[in-house]
Amino acid sequence: MDTNDAIAAFSALAQPTRLETFKLLVGEQPEGVAAGELARLIGVPQNTMSAHLAVLTRAGLIEGERDGRSIAYKADFAGLQRLMLFLLKNCCNGRPEICAPLIAELSPCCKPLQEIPS
Repeated sequence: MDTNDAIAAFSALAQPTRLETFKLLVGEQPEGVAAGELARLIGVPQNTMSAHLAVLTRAGLIEGERDGRSIAYKADFAGLQRLMLFLLKNCCNGRPEICAPLIAELSPCCKPLQEIPS
């Protein structure tokens, strides 16, 4: 992940509806949620939700899979891990003990960050 990709991802999450949508999708793995259902759950019009979903998709944080006439959206954990790795790569400045507590806290819920290409 380069700086521009990270900026796009952080920008996508820096909006309340998109952040709430992403959090909801993380909790609905692996099934995902249809776009119309997301709009209902978040309480926004479907066309507004579509715009938010497009931003999150372009940022590499979610992905959509067609299911008949609807699209089911899921969190893209590889994209999230790339974003976290982007932050962690240079955080310790040669002192891994600085990032160790954060990595330890992430370990129970994520694949090891080293498995995801940057």
